[in-house]
Amino acid sequence: MANTDYYDLLGVGRGVGDEEIRKAFRKKAMEFHPDRNKSANAEEKFKEINEAYQVLSDSNKRAQYDQFGKAGVGANGRSGQPFDGFDGFGGFGDIFDSFFGDGGRRGGRQAQRGSDLQQRVVLKFEESVFGAEREVELTRLEVCDICSGAGNEPGTLVETCSTCKGNGQVRRAQRSVFGQFTQVTTCTNCRGQGNTFKTPCSNCRGVGKERKSRKIAVNIPAGVESGMQVRLTGEGDTGSEGGGAGNLYVHIDVREHQLFEREGSDLIYELPINIAEAALGTEKSIPTLDGKDEDLKLPQGTQSGSEFRIKGKGVPHLNGNRRGDLRVLVDVRVPGFLDNRQQELLRELAKSFDLSKKGGKGGPSDGNERGGEGDKGIFEKIKEVLS
Repeated sequence: MANTDYYDLLGVGRGVGDEEIRKAFRKKAMEFHPDRNKSANAEEKFKEINEAYQVLSDSNKRAQYDQFGKAGVGANGRSGQPFDGFDGFGGFGDIFDSFFGDGGRRGGRQAQRGSDLQQRVVLKFEESVFGAEREVELTRLEVCDICSGAGNEPGTLVETCSTCKGNGQVRRAQRSVFGQFTQVTTCTNCRGQGNTFKTPCSNCRGVGKERKSRKIAVNIPAGVESGMQVRLTGEGDTGSEGGGAGNLYVHIDVREHQLFEREGSDLIYELPINIAEAALGTEKSIPTLDGKDEDLKLPQGTQSGSEFRIKGKGVPHLNGNRRGDLRVLVDVRVPGFLDNRQQELLRELAKSFDLSKKGGKGGPSDGNERGGEGDKGIFEKIKEVLS
């Protein structure tokens, strides 16, 4: 041990924290305890690990060791009882309570929370925006109606388990040259219940619980989206030994809408207009999820892809009073088919643009500007025939 580094013994680096040192010690102690490890050097290795832990778990000793090595912490690094390193576990005699028992549980049965359940609901688009109440049907574990969770047939004798004396757990202690260690396990005679009976309940067969179908009302808040979930606390399976019930998680799926798409708290509506409406400007009636159309004025020269907002007609913010906006995206559509009259008018318009470029009257001075009164008249005719 003379030349062995304490950090190397525990398998950790010099910069690790106290919790990493503690975990490393527990792991090494389990590996080399002589009652579990029958190799010839297990006992000596176990002592070395304990010595290393005594030093590195003490901040003052660790600082001295980091600066001066073993010379800074005294002979062999020992300053107390041979197994002081186990004080963090409640004494060496109880170390295996933590290692092999039920997390240090002593005497008595432990409360166990019931399992969580999951359900899925599909909402209409409007329901996700404004909220809704839906009913879900599920099957869950509940306390048996016949025996009230006791497990025995009503009126029959219940006795304290003779094996665990009502604790629901069995402790087995063993002694070695290094002290006593204890292993705690669930009692196999009463399956951890602490009591036994000869006549199990005819309804639940001694389990104390039964499966029941229930219909649960679920309030869906306004503004939910696909992928979200609503938690109903305590609506899952019933717990054991006084443990609380699990939760019910309702997963949300939302159907698509014919007119609207959603982006965060905003709604997106695509508004198709023709080329004449885009050039002259127009007024359109925009549908909303509220059921009342909103008037929207488009200016002259509106380009495809332009966006206009109608405030407060979007989706409510979750847990808030504000609503997003309705965003109207303009889509200027060029007709794929023109009748003779429409073609004639467009040729006339194209001709007027050509005259404008040559300095003709009644047209724009620049091909990128809007036309004059003559062009406007042609657009009005185009607008009329395209409507």
